Amino acid sequence: MGLSELFLLSVSLSMDAFAVSVCKGLSVDKLKPAHILLCGFWFGLFQALMPFIGYSAGLIFYEYIHSYDKYIAFSLLFFIGAKMLWDTFKNDSDQVDVSFSFYSMLLLAVATSIDALAVGFTFSVLPDINIVLALCLIGIVTFLLSAAGVKLGNLFGSVYKTKAQFAGGFILILLAFKMLLFP
Repeated sequence: MGLSELFLLSVSLSMDAFAVSVCKGLSVDKLKPAHILLCGFWFGLFQALMPFIGYSAGLIFYEYIHSYDKYIAFSLLFFIGAKMLWDTFKNDSDQVDVSFSFYSMLLLAVATSIDALAVGFTFSVLPDINIVLALCLIGIVTFLLSAAGVKLGNLFGSVYKTKAQFAGGFILILLAFKMLLFP
């Protein structure tokens, strides 16, 4: 997986965190730099941590799955992307906790990074993955997009939430087919 593909994957994975950050920005009357940094920190940290956990688990089970690795990678990325697309068409009014407390941010960070856990598992079956680069890029991109999301949410409202989630899901599906058809 090349640098451009890792970057696209990083952007895709960060779309859930971006969408929640936009909602957090909407919920704040007076935005402070601490709000921006907290969202960036929590979401960036967990988007980097969860793929590491998934990668480690995948290495443990690699001998059992290596003959099916490209199908597993395709399936995981495709279904994560499809779920993101599906969620954009559901007409739920997401209620985001307005608190920036430790517990609130921990729950949101874990919830938005579950897909990154599955991607980390996918990393374990890819022969050419630079895991350190991948984790750093995912964490940095998520930090930056989450920080920007809080600011944008506070400035412009909820216009970007659905579009960001749709774009992330679409990119993940494209990467899934690329991995299946051009390993």
